[in-house]
Amino acid sequence: MRRSVNVVASLLFVTTLLFPALCSASWDGYRWPIFRGDRGLTGVAKGRLPGTMRLLWKFKTDDAIISSPVVDKDTVYIGSTDGKVYALRLKDGKKIWEVDTGTAVEAPPLILNGMIYVGSLDGLFYAIDSRDGTVRWTYETAFRIAGSANWVSAVNGKGYWILIGSYDSILHCVDAQTGKRVWHYETDNFINGTPSIYLLKERQVVFGGCDEHVHVVSIEKGALSAKIHAGSYIAASAAIYKGFAYLGHYGNRLISVDLENRSIVWEYGDDEGGAFFSSPAVNEDRVIVGSKDWKVHCINRENGRRIWTFITGGEVDSSPVICGDKVVFGSADGFLYLLRLEDGAELWSYEIGEGITSSPAVANGMVIIGADDGRVYGFGK
Repeated sequence: MRRSVNVVASLLFVTTLLFPALCSASWDGYRWPIFRGDRGLTGVAKGRLPGTMRLLWKFKTDDAIISSPVVDKDTVYIGSTDGKVYALRLKDGKKIWEVDTGTAVEAPPLILNGMIYVGSLDGLFYAIDSRDGTVRWTYETAFRIAGSANWVSAVNGKGYWILIGSYDSILHCVDAQTGKRVWHYETDNFINGTPSIYLLKERQVVFGGCDEHVHVVSIEKGALSAKIHAGSYIAASAAIYKGFAYLGHYGNRLISVDLENRSIVWEYGDDEGGAFFSSPAVNEDRVIVGSKDWKVHCINRENGRRIWTFITGGEVDSSPVICGDKVVFGSADGFLYLLRLEDGAELWSYEIGEGITSSPAVANGMVIIGADDGRVYGFGK
C-alpha cells in the first residue's frame, strides 16, 4: 500500500514539474495570438479544418468590422469601427468585456503575457488587461494606426518591446510594460501593415510602406539595415519564411525578397491584374494571396509561377490562412470560402451577405472572422 502511495506521489511530482510544458503544448492549437498567427506573419494555422463547417455563433457590434480577430485559449479579441475592443467567449461568442476607445478600431489586436495591445484610428495605442478590460497605459502616435503590432524580447532580456507602424510614417518601438518609447524609425510615407519579425541571422523587423520600399530595420537600435524599392506603395504585411519576405503592392505585383542579399528574387502579376492589399500565407512550397482582381492566387514559392487561381464575386482584401490541406478567406462578395490547397477547388462556402475585409483567425478547429455587417462569426464542426 505504501509503495503504491509513493509511486503516485512520484508521478504527481513529475507531472507538476512538467505541467507548464504540457499546458503550453496542449494550448498551442488553441491560440492565434497575432494577426497572421505568428511573428513572421506566415498565415499558417496548426491542426486541420473539417471539409464543411457550420455557423456556431455570431456577435453583433454597432458598426462594420475591418479588424481581424485573435484567439487566446478560450477567448476571442477583436476591434470594431464602432470604437470598441471586445473580448468574447470562443465557445459561444458571449461578450466578456468591452473597451470604448472613442474612435474606430481597424487594427487587429496583439496578445502578449496577459495583455491586449491594439491601436485606433485617432493614433492612440492601448495596453489592455486581457482579464477585465482595464486600460493599463496608452501611447500616442501622430496619426492613425491601421495595422497590428508585433513584439520582440528587450535587448537586455528583461521584458518585451512592442512594434507599431502608424500613418505618421514612423515605426514605433515601445516598452510593453510601461508604454515608454524605446526608439523610433521614420520613413517617407504612411505605414499601413503589420511589421514582421526576422530572427534567422540578426534581430530585424521587416515591413513595407507607402513610400514604395521594403524596410529592414535593426531591432536593437532602430537603425536601417536595408531598403529595397518595391515598385509601388505597400499596404499589405510581409510574410517571412526561411530568409525571404513575401508581400504584394499596388503595382499589381507580389514580390519575393531575399533578406540576406537585399534583392527581389521574383515578381508575380501583371499590369492587367489587380493590386494586392491582402497579406500572403506562406508554407514550404506555396504562397497564397488575395487580390483586388477578385481572385485568390496560389504561387510556387521558389520560382513565383502560378499554380492555380480561384475567382470570387468581389475584391479579396481578406488575408487567406492555410490550415493543413485547406485555405480559408473572406471576400467582398460576402462569402467565406474554404478551398482545397492542392488545386484551389471549393470545398465549402458561407454567405454572410456583406463584404469581408477582416482576415480569419484559426484555432481549435474553428474559424473566427469579422464582416462589414458589424458581426463576428464563429464557424466549426
